[in-house]
Amino acid sequence: MVKERARILVVGGGYVGMYTALRLQHRMKREIARDELEITVVTPDPYMTYQPFLPEAAAGAISPRHVVVPLRRVLGRCRVIAGEVTRIDHARRTATLTTPATQEKGGTETLTYDELVLAPGSVSRTLPIPGLLDYGIGFKTVEEAIGLRNHVIEQMDIASSTRDPAIRDAALTFVFVGGGYAGVEALGELEDMARYAARYYHNLKPEDMKWILVEASDRILPEVGEEMGRYTVTQLRRRNIQVLLGTRLESCADRVAHLSDGQRFPTRTVVWTAGVKPHPLLAATDLPRDERGRLKCTAELTVEGVAHAWSAGDAAAVPDVTAAEPGALTAPNAQHAVRQAKVLADNIAHALRGEPLERYAHKYVGSVASLGLHKGVAQVYGRRLKGYPAWFMHRAYHLSRVPTFNRKARVLAEWTLAGLFKREIVSLGSLEHPRAEFELAAGGKHPLDPNINPKGSS
Repeated sequence: MVKERARILVVGGGYVGMYTALRLQHRMKREIARDELEITVVTPDPYMTYQPFLPEAAAGAISPRHVVVPLRRVLGRCRVIAGEVTRIDHARRTATLTTPATQEKGGTETLTYDELVLAPGSVSRTLPIPGLLDYGIGFKTVEEAIGLRNHVIEQMDIASSTRDPAIRDAALTFVFVGGGYAGVEALGELEDMARYAARYYHNLKPEDMKWILVEASDRILPEVGEEMGRYTVTQLRRRNIQVLLGTRLESCADRVAHLSDGQRFPTRTVVWTAGVKPHPLLAATDLPRDERGRLKCTAELTVEGVAHAWSAGDAAAVPDVTAAEPGALTAPNAQHAVRQAKVLADNIAHALRGEPLERYAHKYVGSVASLGLHKGVAQVYGRRLKGYPAWFMHRAYHLSRVPTFNRKARVLAEWTLAGLFKREIVSLGSLEHPRAEFELAAGGKHPLDPNINPKGSS
């Protein structure tokens, strides 16, 4: 039984943050009802993004609203704050954060806590490549996924409406950097969508488009094994997708992708999916980190050598007690993050009740990846699957893992309807500039083209 009112601060609303708070509010609902426990979740976005569905959202197979889970709905017994923690002083049990309200005044807010769950996740790992900041497109959030879909269709519109071969070639060249899950699945789904959409353009053919995957190492999809990685390369190349292994992007300045093998590709699309790094917040704490910037954690998911601090997921270096080799760490993926969150929540409950803690021990069961509609690869419990069976397992697995029955039912309904009707090929890029039409009507310049004068004068 919790003797005094305990304040738990959960930083981050991703896999670890949401699942930890969700399990805590169920495990300790009596303490919450008696006002003996308060759970506060601070996250920049008041929703959890189920990232494995981002490629299908980009391809139009799933509505973007169904890729996210609203935290205020599922965390009804928790206090959810839309904001960003910028500094943590664990010695004083304080966290400094900014919210939309404090940003307007240029100030900050301070929260105090008794137990800290630090799970801000990761951010894209970028390199100082010329032009990347100006022209690169990420693929980590639902906004980026939908923006990329709109961008690809817009490039097809540009190519269809011009007779300039240079503009047309650049518009129809799509470069993806990074051969991990995000890059390969996004490329596979979007190429599938664009190839289908090409049938509705009178002057475009699938062969007119160039899809290029650039990977610095000598293999792609290392999570599914070397054999499945080679199979994936073969399948992508059969779809006329160039897979360039052992190659790096050296520059994309002036909308030209310069590769380390000497090739140059004029392009209007460079998608950067070359890995992630720990969230910058970790460096703004007084907690111990490893050489890669992640929090040093124990198998009980406590921060090493620190009381009342917990972590898991991408932000944490968690020992893999099931591995044969000493010093092995769990992989930073969704499979471990979801399972770690449950153990983390249970251990916080144990700690508050004076009970012994549990160790996190989960053996990695395998991986699944989609390469487009009815195409995929999988390695699960040592068994290798290819093509349709792997694609079906990919959908079945992730449908079972997406949070809440509401989201499961909506995603399943969308998949069912997609099997009965044709794909949507509409670009809603104007959503990114909702005031453009009004500003034009009000006498301003069009925000997308500074050369347009709405009053008609030259």
